[in-house]
Amino acid sequence: MKKVFLSILLFIITQIVFSQISSVSSPDGMLKLDIFLEEGHPYYSVIYDGKTILEKSPLGIITNEGDFSKDLIYKKHNTERIDKKYTQDRIKKSDIHYIANRLDVAFEDVKQREIKIVFQVSDNDIAFRYELPHWGERRAVVVEKEATGFKFPEYTTTFLSPMMGAMGAFARTSPSYESGYTNDEPVGRGTHGKLGYVFPGLFRIGDDGWVLLSETGVNSQYCASHLSDGTKDGLYLVEFPHLDQNNGFGSNGAQLSLPGVTPWRTITVGSTLKPIVETTIPFDVVEPLYEPSQDYKLGRGTWSWIVWQDQSMNWDDQVKYINFASEMGYEYILIDALWDTNIGYEKMEELIEYAGSKGVDVFLWYNSNGGFNDAPQGPRNKLNTSISRKKEMKWLQKVGVKGLKVDFFGGDKQETMRFYEDILSDANDHELMIIFHGCTLPRGWERMYPNFMGSEAVLASEMLIFSQDVREKEAFYATLHPFIRNSVASMEFGGVFFNKYLNRGNSRGQKRLTTDVFQIATGILFQNPVQMFALTPNNLTDTPEILINFMKEIPTTWDETIYIDGYPGKYTVIARRHGEQWYIAGVSAEEKPIDLKLSLPMLKGKKVSIYNDNVNKEPILSDVQINNNGMLSITIQPKGGFVVKY
Repeated sequence: MKKVFLSILLFIITQIVFSQISSVSSPDGMLKLDIFLEEGHPYYSVIYDGKTILEKSPLGIITNEGDFSKDLIYKKHNTERIDKKYTQDRIKKSDIHYIANRLDVAFEDVKQREIKIVFQVSDNDIAFRYELPHWGERRAVVVEKEATGFKFPEYTTTFLSPMMGAMGAFARTSPSYESGYTNDEPVGRGTHGKLGYVFPGLFRIGDDGWVLLSETGVNSQYCASHLSDGTKDGLYLVEFPHLDQNNGFGSNGAQLSLPGVTPWRTITVGSTLKPIVETTIPFDVVEPLYEPSQDYKLGRGTWSWIVWQDQSMNWDDQVKYINFASEMGYEYILIDALWDTNIGYEKMEELIEYAGSKGVDVFLWYNSNGGFNDAPQGPRNKLNTSISRKKEMKWLQKVGVKGLKVDFFGGDKQETMRFYEDILSDANDHELMIIFHGCTLPRGWERMYPNFMGSEAVLASEMLIFSQDVREKEAFYATLHPFIRNSVASMEFGGVFFNKYLNRGNSRGQKRLTTDVFQIATGILFQNPVQMFALTPNNLTDTPEILINFMKEIPTTWDETIYIDGYPGKYTVIARRHGEQWYIAGVSAEEKPIDLKLSLPMLKGKKVSIYNDNVNKEPILSDVQINNNGMLSITIQPKGGFVVKY
């Protein structure tokens, strides 16, 4: 009996040993990824600091040539060290040193066709993708779906934004990544994500740590993806776009030339939120796709539409905003929808010339469609074909326009990704910067496309104008964005309101429910290299001078980003450095004042300026000496904020 028991035990141990193919750890040894093959199905799991972060999760892709998620045979694996230094000028951190351990695992199907899964593991990040060689004479393949998944422990909670349905919202322009968030909701029990959830997604693994999921490196060669609803035992699968996006036009799979690669899926892991806020993995594993045609100028701007709306799209109001931008020392004005009919092309040339005389450059709004949706605002049908696009951009370059805001995309199909890339590439040929609106999440685009200047892809400032619910939740969402949406990509929010009422009259109507100092704090917390702020000309006389002066000096690019404190949905404190200047910004969504003790080692012994709210929620400015241990005690008022400036 004892022999039989030992034989069974040995068999079980042998099976366990042989099911694990390989593993790879981070350079510091804290993050470990194991690869398994069980009955022909590939899996992986993730452990951080000895704690399970992802349970055994599926891998693989299904193509029109065969199913590479099952009946696979392990072939070989290779390891190497990645050591890469690079610089960037537009998001989170300017000098990056990326060190990772790489593991390539090769499998074959029953027809001896190879597929490779590549994993790169740095100290708090995992990036992985599939690489396909050519198979005999086969040089093209369609990826129909993926088996890739993320299996979380049952005690995990989520902060996820639901995928919007296709061909809904305004003029059938959805999905546009403009939903709310789950709030510490138990994993797999989502009631709002029947269509799944968009990237990025934040997960709290009980007391064991945090995970941020996203993807990067999506270009014209693949579709963008999202997460499934996770209701199957906390397993979130990678899902391709729904077929009815973009009016049902285009495949929801991905067409690849062989050899070919998929985008990178990214997993950022930490025992605290620090690695989540500070990660650069979306940019570490991608490269620029073309050279910039010029040295693009990043900066700040004004735009009338956000508060004064469609009625402001006229010559006189745009002159007021040009003068306002000039007085603020801002580099840009954004002239929004309907300029083509309300001002006209000929008069626009004069307006651009006037702006130039005031030291202000111009961004112009464009409708992306085409046949994607029903959005009526013009200019329309100028960017949707290569012929009309190049003709329009030639004119834009000639008259001195510096950038475009292109709106209304509504889809994640490869067809749409190709459209984004075509606009960016053609715009670079004509020395134009691009901001996208009503659009998808940018996935590594800050590094891939040198004239890309940010995307909306969030419940942004316009919804504060249109929705009482969003106004009531403004502080709640603001405490989420630095941990989720803005952690992986530029976020063209278009905020910082000083009007008490979010309309032109500023006397009644859409009442703002957050403080003035909350507003300037979001100017630091929300990052985009070209920021169009929601200020209005009347703010020069009806807003405290300390706030106007702050906004005259605010940067939009950062050399360093550091997590200080916070919890998603409650409060957030982030530090950012521009050159030698530090800004530490915080906001609170709590119903009562909160008292914080912050560790700010970068400010030890320094004299700083602190913008804060008093008990009446009025802005106050004080000078404070930070002690030699770098600690600062501060109170944040309900729906208020603060900024420490050095």
